This record gives sequence, structure tokens and C-alpha cells, in this order.
Amino acid sequence: MTLVKYQNALPSLIDRIFNDDLDNWARRNFSHTNTTLPSVNIKETTDAFEVEVAAPGFDKSDFKIELNNDVLTISSEKELNEETKDGERITKQEFSYQSFTRSFTLPELVEDEKIVAKYENGILAITIPKKEEAKPKPVMQIAVN
Repeated sequence: MTLVKYQNALPSLIDRIFNDDLDNWARRNFSHTNTTLPSVNIKETTDAFEVEVAAPGFDKSDFKIELNNDVLTISSEKELNEETKDGERITKQEFSYQSFTRSFTLPELVEDEKIVAKYENGILAITIPKKEEAKPKPVMQIAVN
């Protein structure tokens, strides 16, 4: 017979949710202007890393992408257009494409000079190629003598 120590997980779970998760969620998902940050997907292939940023409603010219000391920073500042026609007034406004900044530390084995970005259908896609030494080598068969 195996003895298992009883552990009441309920208090620690509640403590963790209310003390850590909500606070961290707010820091991760909102910018300093109180707008939500765009969601990001990061994929790794054998040849490159791919970063996808969901940013619908932006133009290519709205983005600024910088690489400084292996830190890739993606930012945007978009002015909110409050233009109204004669006789119109805004009674409720939920559009808030203001500004955001997302930063990612890149591994040392990437080709900094070959990073490319494109914006299409609301997705900013950044391709970060790997150096040859970072790519996986094919399986090699070794003969037994």
C-alpha cells in the first residue's frame, strides 16, 4: 500500500489566481495607454523563426521594427481619427488603435541582417532566419567495423 500525503490544493489555487495570474495577465495584455496588446504567435522551423502579430486595421507604415542588442522590438503609434461630419457627434467610441510595443530577445544563432517583415490581411509576419550552425544536421549513419 502506498501512502500519499494529503494536500489541500484549493487555497493555493485561489491564492495563485488572485495574487499572481490576474496581475500578470494585466501586465502582459495591456499597454501603458490602457489598450490591449496585439496577440503574437511564434513558430520555429528548421530554417527560421516566424513571429506573427495580429494587428488588423493598421497600415504597413504604422509599424516600427527595430533590432538592438539581440532584442527585436515591434511598435506602432496610430492616431485616433475623431473626425466627424456636420451634424454628427460620437455618442460611444470603442475604436482605440493607439500605440503598443512588444519586445522579444532573439537567440544568438540568427541572421540579423536577413530579417524580413510583411503585413498582409491584418497580420504582421516577421521571418528571422537561423545561421547554418543552428540548423539541425541530417542523420548520419556510422558503419561498424
